[in-house]
Amino acid sequence: MPVSAETKRDWRAWRGSHGHGSVEIGSFPDAVDSKHLKWKTDLPGKGCSTPILLGENIFLTAPSEGKDSVLCIDTQGKQKWITRFDQEDAGKHRNGSGSNASPVTDGEAVFVYFKSGTFAALDLHGNVLWQLNLVALYGKDTLFWDHGTSPVLTQKYVIMTRMHQGESWLAAFDKKTGELVWKVSRNYKVPTECDHGYSTPLVISYQGKESILVWGAEHVTIHDVENGEVTWSCGDFNPDGAQLWPAIATPVIAENTVIIAYGRNDRGIPRLHGIKLEGNGDTTTTNHAWKRDDVGTFVPSPSVYKGQIILVRDQGDVESVEPKTGKTNWKGAFRKGRSNFYSSPLIAGDKIFAPREDGVVFVGRMNPNGFEVLSETNLEEPVIGSPIPLGDQVLIRGESHLYCFGN
Repeated sequence: MPVSAETKRDWRAWRGSHGHGSVEIGSFPDAVDSKHLKWKTDLPGKGCSTPILLGENIFLTAPSEGKDSVLCIDTQGKQKWITRFDQEDAGKHRNGSGSNASPVTDGEAVFVYFKSGTFAALDLHGNVLWQLNLVALYGKDTLFWDHGTSPVLTQKYVIMTRMHQGESWLAAFDKKTGELVWKVSRNYKVPTECDHGYSTPLVISYQGKESILVWGAEHVTIHDVENGEVTWSCGDFNPDGAQLWPAIATPVIAENTVIIAYGRNDRGIPRLHGIKLEGNGDTTTTNHAWKRDDVGTFVPSPSVYKGQIILVRDQGDVESVEPKTGKTNWKGAFRKGRSNFYSSPLIAGDKIFAPREDGVVFVGRMNPNGFEVLSETNLEEPVIGSPIPLGDQVLIRGESHLYCFGN
């Protein structure tokens, strides 16, 4: 099989190839404790990005010797290579880093972005194919916290977006050369900090065409992949004009409905919206299917499992929501602590893997009627990146180590 052909075990982007944060088959461990530890490998510095998997290669970003770096680790935990770029721009937030954005691969190259502005493509052996600096080209971002948006791939392009106070934009670069193909403005007048965006775009098929869906600045937009033109949009996510509502959680799509988690669930002001993916142009007055103000998530992105939306909320509440109606199917909860959940959950088989920022990792089991907590393990180092599957095993990236757990 050529390396570019996707296998069932590949996990090529931070929420998986379909953006769902889930894999629905497999026999995964009930706990991430010493009994289930397969291996643990040291990491060179603090990075908060999520690893990706291609065949027998795990790719992740981290600072090394004070420089932005990309590592390749094999599936037994051995480092194969490391490529260093320019000086890192370290994170401001305690849970941030200069390596927040996750890598993405098309099976032939690995594409990375760092807070410093370094934007690059590498081959599978760590050789740099091209390198740009988007901060030097387009100015520093004005985000209150650290850059979080990851690059995404279309058939021909690698897509980057910046949403902040000031000139916001979406841009496409040629995957082979790094040459700018198009760059379009994406500016909306919104209350203070509501134009700050940390979510990652989704590459979708809309009305038979490859398209890019972007959430941020209180608007969902769909863009033509060939020129960046807006073909569909929907607004009205903050009719009361609340301030300090940045877009953090990345949307998911199920049952032809895009699920938008907004508001400030961390402050008891949750919002969850279901938006119909149909029509063209401005659909603000027609496509809001439902809205809830009693459930939501601020930082962790939703997952999709067997057509249902699964939320692990910021303080550990767990909820299954019907995408077309917004109705709750079941509720559960992990034990609350002083820390919140920053990582986005992994759904693997019938289990939820949910790390809390202090390094406590919970595993729960879902069934059609409910949810049970299976285990709670303290890895004793912060976990901000999201877990990913490795066959029937689970990879968890801590602040200092990459762990692999399995039966």
